[in-house]
Amino acid sequence: NWLPYESVAQHLNFDLVTVVMLNFMVTGLQDIDKCRQQLHDISVPLEVFEYIDQGRNPQLYTKECLERALAKNEQVKGKIDTMKKFKSLLIQELTKVFPEDMAKYKAIRSEDPSP
Repeated sequence: NWLPYESVAQHLNFDLVTVVMLNFMVTGLQDIDKCRQQLHDISVPLEVFEYIDQGRNPQLYTKECLERALAKNEQVKGKIDTMKKFKSLLIQELTKVFPEDMAKYKAIRSEDPSP
């Protein structure tokens, strides 16, 4: 079915370089199509396509996601540390005001293996 490059070039009035480039593109698309079955369950975030549309490197999306995740992790870690300090101070103050009740609480907590 395919005509030789020269016949196509003469028939469509293209030069040989254009025909070779078109053939290269078609071959590339065929290669992508062959890989499609292996990649059918992969989802790509829409933001990646936006990066590509804007001429940005899509790997920057991954980098920026990791940076945001690290920043959020630091923020959450800070909140956890603050809550631990608050718990410790609360127990200290409650022990001063309610020593008997807090002794019972601490005894119960020491029997309870959960944190």
